[in-house]
Amino acid sequence: MFTKEQQLIEEKIKAFCKANDIALAELKWQPIPFSGEWGFATSFFQTAANEAKLGKGNKLPVPQKAQEIAEQVKAQLGSVDGISHIEAVKGYLNVYFKTSDYARRVVDEVINSGEDFGRGAKKSEKVMVEYAQPNTHHSFHIGHARNTVLGESLARLVEYAGFETIRAAYPGDLGLGVITVMWIYEKFYKGQEPAGIHERGQWLAKLYVEATSLLEKKDNETPEETAKREGYEAERREMYRKWDAGDDYVRKLWHETREWSLEELRDVLQMLDVKMDVWFYESEVDEPSKAIVDELIAKDIATDERPQGGAVIVKIDEKLGLTKEKYRTNVILRSDGTTLYLTKDLALAKVKFEQYHVDRSIYVVDVRQSMHFQQAFAILKLWGFPQAEKCYHLGYGFISLPEGAMSARRGRVVLFKDVADEAVKRVLSLETERSADIPASEREKIASQIGLGALVYSMLSVDNNKDIVFDINEALSFDGRTGPYIQNAHVRANSILKKAGSQTFQPDHLPIFNYDLTKNEIELIEQISRFPQAVQQAAEEYRPLVMASYTYELANTFHSFYHAVNVMQTEDENTRNARLRLVAAAKQTLANALHLLDIQAPDVM
Repeated sequence: MFTKEQQLIEEKIKAFCKANDIALAELKWQPIPFSGEWGFATSFFQTAANEAKLGKGNKLPVPQKAQEIAEQVKAQLGSVDGISHIEAVKGYLNVYFKTSDYARRVVDEVINSGEDFGRGAKKSEKVMVEYAQPNTHHSFHIGHARNTVLGESLARLVEYAGFETIRAAYPGDLGLGVITVMWIYEKFYKGQEPAGIHERGQWLAKLYVEATSLLEKKDNETPEETAKREGYEAERREMYRKWDAGDDYVRKLWHETREWSLEELRDVLQMLDVKMDVWFYESEVDEPSKAIVDELIAKDIATDERPQGGAVIVKIDEKLGLTKEKYRTNVILRSDGTTLYLTKDLALAKVKFEQYHVDRSIYVVDVRQSMHFQQAFAILKLWGFPQAEKCYHLGYGFISLPEGAMSARRGRVVLFKDVADEAVKRVLSLETERSADIPASEREKIASQIGLGALVYSMLSVDNNKDIVFDINEALSFDGRTGPYIQNAHVRANSILKKAGSQTFQPDHLPIFNYDLTKNEIELIEQISRFPQAVQQAAEEYRPLVMASYTYELANTFHSFYHAVNVMQTEDENTRNARLRLVAAAKQTLANALHLLDIQAPDVM
């Protein structure tokens, strides 16, 4: 927003330090909170420390040396267009703007940039975010929703921050759990198929629960019951063997039932406005991962103990030269020749790096897999992939219910579609009471925006490392730190602008902020100006929570402004018009921030 002035000052500082042989450290600028004026500042403490290490200067203590450099720099800067004044205080160089100029430029920047306000400069690296990857032959539940919402928000953030971004899904579509559903369907339900995308997916989840019950050993089983259960188990194992052997009939059944799950998943992603760029499947990297094992053996990264009846292993700590246990030893191929999750993740990483030329790879997977990914990244490093240093596991906590942990095996899960439908239903009942003048179809759209907004924000407003006890009443509350509270700020801003009509301002007749700003105006301008920094911080730290917290603070600040400042009844025309532009800037910033959270910004509610 003020890069021109900042760059000019930086150039003058660098020229001065070069001319005076001062070991200048990287200049890191921070905004100065309003205290009569706005500005930005940088510290010379690291520069002073550099000078001390080199034994240069008059051997002053670092704080005094930092202040001396700041004063010298200030003396050399002179006047800078757009800058009110410059101070050297306690080792910092503080650069201030005229308040009216700062306010005008913040507001103008937002309005002129529109949807691009806060967008970062293009970065040189390509990022892949992997998320939205439930196992097939189950149904999409609230835990999957946390994964998907975190991943989508992060993808939007890194993309908005300037990185070329690829969204990737990696559903688990093989394994004993998948075969279990196929087995019971083939044995007891062949030919049956519920109507409806979500009904089919949810039916598969019910079949899994039923199959688990049939295959599970019971207390006090009779010999007949044991024989029956063991017969079922043998049938399931035989189906698995046939799948592994590529049996045409079993593979066809697998593709058919897998598609039922994927149809449900694609519909949920559409509801959440998530558009994946790449679909990877666990089954597709199974065979390639076996070839990778051979490569790792050839490179002396992996050790083949199969001749001794063992497995193929990687002694990670030993290969990295670590004396203390950190990554331990990992199996990458079982003695029977079957692969593991780790093997397939290595194969997938190879595809990401070589086929998609990814520089950074972010895995949105629950915290239970933390060690797994540390080991995978370590093996990728041994393998020679430089991208291993920029692989990142965004772990997240579990979602449980008030009555305890969720369990797909027991059928104790909360389905996302059920919660989303309930959210929309509750909002629609309120909208029908309060907004009778809005057409029914429009009310349904608004209810969907608000209901899903409540659900999404309830996932993002909690630190990803923390567990969530999911309570539907709490998630759908519209009071306090919630999605609807933020959306309502956008609605209120829109309402003010709508009352003002289609008033526009020509560049030569733009209002100016040359009056005494109220406390609420100052706080709102300051919050708006922080948005670009919040985008970069959230993207660099891989933390959607940063944006969720910022958006709430912005909405809260606007609500306070809304109650304290009566924009339309302001007598002075310039002041009224300036405040209208401030409202327009707040509305745009709220819309941009909500978009980064994968939440829609309704105009009415």
